[in-house]
Amino acid sequence: MLRCNNLLAVLALGLTATAAQAQEARPELALMGTVPIYWGEAAGLDELLEGDAPSHWARSVLEEDFTLSPLDYLSSDALAGREFLLMAQPRGLSAEENLALDTWVRSGGTLLLFADPMMTGESRFHLGDRRRPQDVALLSPILARWGLEMQFDASQPEGPQLVDHFGDALPVNLRGQLHYAGESPYCNIPGDGLLAHCVIGDGQAMIVADAAMLDIAGPYDHAESALRWLIGHIFGNFGDSAGNAAQPASETTQNHANPPETEGAHGHQYHSTNGNTG
Repeated sequence: MLRCNNLLAVLALGLTATAAQAQEARPELALMGTVPIYWGEAAGLDELLEGDAPSHWARSVLEEDFTLSPLDYLSSDALAGREFLLMAQPRGLSAEENLALDTWVRSGGTLLLFADPMMTGESRFHLGDRRRPQDVALLSPILARWGLEMQFDASQPEGPQLVDHFGDALPVNLRGQLHYAGESPYCNIPGDGLLAHCVIGDGQAMIVADAAMLDIAGPYDHAESALRWLIGHIFGNFGDSAGNAAQPASETTQNHANPPETEGAHGHQYHSTNGNTG
């Protein structure tokens, strides 16, 4: 799998070398997942190299503040030296990957993880095609390791919904709900369980129990502002997002009183509740 990561890195460098020279140095953000944020929905290598694949709108949002680095497999070598990682509906992880990810976070890594129990996003590829985003998140081992479990309410209404997360509008569709598992010494679940913020060793993880905001057919209403809010909240303030981490993602929803915020590792802030705060 290391060869796959190397190939991805070579392709990424070739496609972005010119743009990189025109940009100031930015923090590097590693990307992994079946949502095709970096490459778009490429049917094959030819389409990828020719730039004809349908692009994903979120790539340009992320590149406002970061230099992106795609990964295909998580290992200690692949994660070495990295500070930030965004995982968007990843495939099921191997035992080696679970261990590498947990070790990396505990050693100071910062993770934003979108895990969707019922993926609703559009795709040009048919069901069963491996190029299609993973339909169901298969991440129970790593979530359990961090004291979490994700549940799915099959009776919830279908279609796009907006969750008012203490004044920030987060778009969802057939979302999951995060709960504490066991003593849950690491994580804090504010609000209604859409998000969990975990302080694990020297690192942090923000888990989002839905990935509808990353639908390639978007961006739908509030998706861009919600993504920027999550980026600023877990990764800190960079570039155009500086100063916006605590700002509402939408002013159109009815605001509720924000809970107190507690400063965690690396100076990031997370909502405190009566549950475990890690």
